[in-house]
Amino acid sequence: MTNEELWQSVLAQVQLHISQANFATWFKNTEIVLQKKEKVVISVPNSFVKEWLKNKYNKLILKILHNINNQIKEIEYVVGKPKIKTSSKSSSTFKPPVTEEPQLEFPVFKIDKYTTLNPRYDFDSFVVGPFNELPHAAAIAVAKNPGVVYNPFFVYGPTGLGKTHLLQAIGNEIVKTKKRKKVKYIPTEKFASEVVSAIRNHDMESFKEKYRDVDVLIIDDVQFLAGKEKTQEEFFHIFNVLYENNKQVVLSSDRPPRAIKALAERLRSRFEGGMIADIGIPDLETRIAILKAKAQERNIELPNNVYEYIASIFQKNIRELEGALNRIVIYQKINNKTPDLETVKSLFKKVVSHSTPLITAKKIIKSVAEFYEINEKDLLSLSRRKEIVKPRQIAMYLLREELKTSFPTIGRKFNGKDHTTAIHSYKKIAKELTRNKKLEEEIQMLKEKILSS
Repeated sequence: MTNEELWQSVLAQVQLHISQANFATWFKNTEIVLQKKEKVVISVPNSFVKEWLKNKYNKLILKILHNINNQIKEIEYVVGKPKIKTSSKSSSTFKPPVTEEPQLEFPVFKIDKYTTLNPRYDFDSFVVGPFNELPHAAAIAVAKNPGVVYNPFFVYGPTGLGKTHLLQAIGNEIVKTKKRKKVKYIPTEKFASEVVSAIRNHDMESFKEKYRDVDVLIIDDVQFLAGKEKTQEEFFHIFNVLYENNKQVVLSSDRPPRAIKALAERLRSRFEGGMIADIGIPDLETRIAILKAKAQERNIELPNNVYEYIASIFQKNIRELEGALNRIVIYQKINNKTPDLETVKSLFKKVVSHSTPLITAKKIIKSVAEFYEINEKDLLSLSRRKEIVKPRQIAMYLLREELKTSFPTIGRKFNGKDHTTAIHSYKKIAKELTRNKKLEEEIQMLKEKILSS
């Protein structure tokens, strides 16, 4: 395996473990430049990235490398490409790989230098389903009228469900249609590092001016503001200046503002002052559609049963779907053939063997109906009977808790109930669980029943 192929294999698996924002920040312009016995040398663009990879991601990278080639036991990081002396006597001398095929492209690297937006992320390539249609509709409204509707716009949901894609799609749409608007996208961790750098260099005024000058500020993963008091303080002042001047602020997090611990109350209040939308878990059909869309981006075509299989084993994370597809692309490139279902199953054998039992909305609804000895149709009906209402609220609670299903989607499953009904049901059961031991036992038995069904 060449240096390029080895590193692409590593990158494909790294994407399964970290956020898209972190992947874009810390793995851009990195490559393997040397394989020597038990050691691999990785080139990085600067010393900051070198220290970050060594301290935060070294164990992950080494584990992946060792799984691919069990002889690899050590990593060295170098800034820039090292000049390595060649010698005809040494069999381990580094030689640049000779290949006519281009390196596998990860489009996430094609980033605009000023906005730091990836042009790959647009609304056309964003697959819409019941799990994300509300934040998608709100995002389009924000892109059409930045600073006018839904300001700030706050999107939250579990890791890997497309929040970064949606945020960058807003920015790219504004750049395309409103050319005079200055747009800036930045992950929170990078924003925090800029604050630290500005303090160290006594250059806070230039830092503040840079952000106050933008028309649309997009901040990804704001949960990482928690505990960073100075960063929160600077962000608070920047937020106020932008908001007071009708500039658009777009934010994302893996949880709602009220659930971000160690976040200043004044920031939490600002975040909750605009539009808050959550992204849930995509259903099977949507996951298949996402896979096909991403395969089309890479100009590859796979059998339908392969798409269905991949979508069935990666249930809760769109990034995992993309990582799985990258792995298949690498296999196809190395072997020069499209893998069939049996080959794909062997590629992901370890994933399946370590995966938890599949939980679906259908299993939850069926298990709740059986547990409380009521008909599924009654559970899903508009009936207000006491013996139906409580099980229905529990079913809604479990759909949210176990599958992270969006509230609008939950409402539709129960004969088109409004999403506020789903929110009320979830909150009521969650509150009652804190003081009702019997209900807690019932919920636990239900979870066991769902897993065993």
